[in-house]
Amino acid sequence: MTLKALIADDEPLARERLRFLLSGQEGVEVAGECRNGREVIAALKETRFDVLFLDIQMPGIDGFEVIEQIGSANMPVTVFVTAHNQYAVQAFKIHALDYLTKPVEPERLQATLARVKERIASQAALMTQEQLKSVLTSLQHGGAARQEFSKRLLVHNGAKDSFVNVNDIEWIEAADYYACLHVGTKSFMFRETIKQLSRTLDPERFVRIHRSIIVNVDQVREIFREGQSEGSVVLTNGQRLKMSKAGWQSLLAVSRR
Repeated sequence: MTLKALIADDEPLARERLRFLLSGQEGVEVAGECRNGREVIAALKETRFDVLFLDIQMPGIDGFEVIEQIGSANMPVTVFVTAHNQYAVQAFKIHALDYLTKPVEPERLQATLARVKERIASQAALMTQEQLKSVLTSLQHGGAARQEFSKRLLVHNGAKDSFVNVNDIEWIEAADYYACLHVGTKSFMFRETIKQLSRTLDPERFVRIHRSIIVNVDQVREIFREGQSEGSVVLTNGQRLKMSKAGWQSLLAVSRR
């Protein structure tokens, strides 16, 4: 496993030192560097990284504001790197994996990378376990003759991972490279695009009524046509969602089955 790392620090020498230390670590690739918070936000929206080494004090947008704008659920494994240890408590409150003080020592960095790999491996193991259960269930019911769809989704949120029952999802909203799962009064950011997620959901229950919206058919209370190409649906909780012409046709097709 090769970790894709992003370094964020406004000091060139600090970036250079960390890049040098990481280059000597097996299984780590420095895939990007940023000089300020705005560059970090842009990089995270454009590319998926496994670990972020994030300086706290940067001009304009600091490290904490980066996490606030991106959302902790959307962050890669985050390690703060700073010269000021008074921020340690706040860093761990927002689920940072570790906290390194400058100048970073090789031994300390190596220990942190071991924790990063352990965290990522545990997340992957949970996903693999769910996939294995799905395969075994499929084999028990006739193999390829019957397609099994996701029953639970594993959502990563900093130091906490949560399982979301698919049947409890009322609707799903596209959010760049993520999908926002709406479950009652709660929302979860799932690290897949809405297109990727739609392939794992039962099409008899979850219909894409708009390029940015998937709806649970069981939650639909009313359907409105508002023109030749537009419309909307109202869920049982009163939520109103926009619907395209293609979405309306897909929804009607499922309703007739």
